Amino acid sequence: MFDIKQLFARAKAKNKTIIFPEAGFSDRTIEAVKFLKKKNICNVILVGDESSLVIRDKSLLSFTILNPKTYAYKNKLIKHLYLKRKDKGLTLEQAEVLVQDPYYFAALLVDLDVADGMVAGAECPTATTLRPALQIIKTAKKGEIASSCFLVFGKNKFLDKRTLLLADCALNENPSSQDLVIIANQTVDTAKQLGLDEMNVAFLSYSSKGSAKSEMTEKVKNAASKFSRPAVVSDGELQLDASLNPSVAKLKVPSSPIQGNANILIFPDLNSGNICYKAIQMFGGVNAIGPIVQGLKKPVNDLSRGCSVQDIIILSTITALQAKETK
Repeated sequence: MFDIKQLFARAKAKNKTIIFPEAGFSDRTIEAVKFLKKKNICNVILVGDESSLVIRDKSLLSFTILNPKTYAYKNKLIKHLYLKRKDKGLTLEQAEVLVQDPYYFAALLVDLDVADGMVAGAECPTATTLRPALQIIKTAKKGEIASSCFLVFGKNKFLDKRTLLLADCALNENPSSQDLVIIANQTVDTAKQLGLDEMNVAFLSYSSKGSAKSEMTEKVKNAASKFSRPAVVSDGELQLDASLNPSVAKLKVPSSPIQGNANILIFPDLNSGNICYKAIQMFGGVNAIGPIVQGLKKPVNDLSRGCSVQDIIILSTITALQAKETK
């Protein structure tokens, strides 16, 4: 069973700073950051107008609040953004406008080490959160994709003793075979950051070990054959039931090393991944936290617009765990 308190304790020990660009217009974000600060899970920076925020909630007087319009080092941010994007045609005038956008402002502060990570998305589409991250912070490995996963946990037949990571359910529409390998590797890295000891990776399909054959099943089969990590068990192509149910696995794939005990599920495309995570969340009565963004130089994570205060708290905690140790 997933232990949230253990996650809080590990994040607290790292003492990281997370910035929240939606603090000025998101009541859920305000409730979440108050909890994060009270429990010392991470340090918090709020983006917004200090006067407006404090009028709304006097307890925010003790928080660090940064206003993009009055920030003392705004010119530094403008220059930094211009240098990052001038090859893409960005002008200084355009950079000056973008710096006042709370999402760009927050991403710049992460890139410049004022904050260790950023959490947003409660009030905006995924693109609004991730566009500045991909343009400014960029991927950890040049030329490699970023991806996402969802942390799924709760109480039902398959999750009482198991925590799942589902990838990619938010970013890559139709990943290639090699992309699926990258996504699997990035998700294993996330599992380690979350403290998961056992990692069993299933590459999912509508086919189990050749029960059907198509371009799609071959893509998944090739990805599974290319993926290899020490101390990580993997298999594919596998149907969902053969990945999660030991009884079904014995019937369908008796030689599979996973034997129905997968906890990292790699989906063949965005349609199947996104639909599955939302179906699990709505019909299964379990928690689905994310998207947890993977493969960036520094963590920027995106919330679902239907997120709860608890979702924001947990994703912020994960963001702190993703943050690298400073030298």
